[in-house]
Amino acid sequence: MKRKTGQDRAITNGWRPATQAVRGGTARSEWGETSEALFLTSGYTYDKAADAAARFAGEQQGMTYSRLQNPTVEMLEQRIALIEGAEACRAMATGMAAMTAALLCQLSQGDHVVAGRAAFGSCRWLTDTLMPRFGIETTIVDARDNDQWRDAIRPNTKVFFFETPANPTLDIVDLAAVCGLARERGITSIVDNAFATPLLQRPLDYGADIVAYSATKMMDGQGRVLAGAVCGTEEFIEKTLLGFIRNTGPTLSPFNAWVVLKGLETLDLRIRRQSENALKVATFLDKRVPECLYPGLPSHPQHNLAMSQMEAGGTILAMNLDGGRTQAHGLLDALSLVDISNNIGDSRSLMTHPASTTHAGLSAEVREAMGVGEGMLRLNIGLEDPEDVIEDLDRALEAVGL
Repeated sequence: MKRKTGQDRAITNGWRPATQAVRGGTARSEWGETSEALFLTSGYTYDKAADAAARFAGEQQGMTYSRLQNPTVEMLEQRIALIEGAEACRAMATGMAAMTAALLCQLSQGDHVVAGRAAFGSCRWLTDTLMPRFGIETTIVDARDNDQWRDAIRPNTKVFFFETPANPTLDIVDLAAVCGLARERGITSIVDNAFATPLLQRPLDYGADIVAYSATKMMDGQGRVLAGAVCGTEEFIEKTLLGFIRNTGPTLSPFNAWVVLKGLETLDLRIRRQSENALKVATFLDKRVPECLYPGLPSHPQHNLAMSQMEAGGTILAMNLDGGRTQAHGLLDALSLVDISNNIGDSRSLMTHPASTTHAGLSAEVREAMGVGEGMLRLNIGLEDPEDVIEDLDRALEAVGL
């Protein structure tokens, strides 16, 4: 497409993240549209047979097939890379497609991975179930303990894989220490940054090699489409990840890419307002429940570390109730405003019981080791007036004797 940004590239590359989220990567056709165009096509034509051959050989720029390139998807990839401060990005069909591709594109039989204990249930399935089938070993560590990362390293360790803040325990990983250790030992670090987004935390600034996302969450932010993304160096994206994507097909649809582009335009506003709302709700819960876990609260055991590498506490919090699953389910059933849902990053406030939903596929022993108890509830704070959310939670807590 003919680019009509109206600005010199040296200027546009220097825009701050909030500006990049609105304008980064924009490519306009000859029609001069203001909103990004939606290109719904599976294939592309060539003026001559030699052009097709040259494109497939990598000797000519241009699109070949939408499993690999699409103008709308490419705009999203460039925009996410600019927000992230990465050299390149590849968009995926889902967050789990992004996590799977980021791992498997670089691992082989006999390799070893060190992974954080607290993670989304499907990420633990990758490390605990899928990768061992292919002869890839994983050591699970308490990611909050820097010494455990060091002690787990083997001669064949290839990857460190973790989330911060972690799902759903809100564990915080010392990015500079853990990513610095990985670089020192020639290990690739992969950070799942879905809870924070690049607007609140940029792991690459702390030495991470790869940052992966479920763009379904805050990047879309309105519960509409599934999407994922992997960010890193151009060499990693083009020489390691691209072949995996080309031949396995975890491709994002142009329509979903277009929706996420629209979501990114309000990401800075949404995540900051939702973080403010989350802090107000967490402050209320901190006085009402046995334990409230939110990085922005001084009571969080890693509050100082979190605030040193995050601009705000984020939109997600968790609470632990003493009454186990019965009390947790009772609280969910007593809600009127907050929806029972296992999604996060939405503009609506949502709550779930991880042990029976997002982490139900893991054994009780694994959940316990992760810190996911039967009394844990995870809460996504949305854009509603936080006082209404607090009143809804207050009524629900009273209904279960709290």
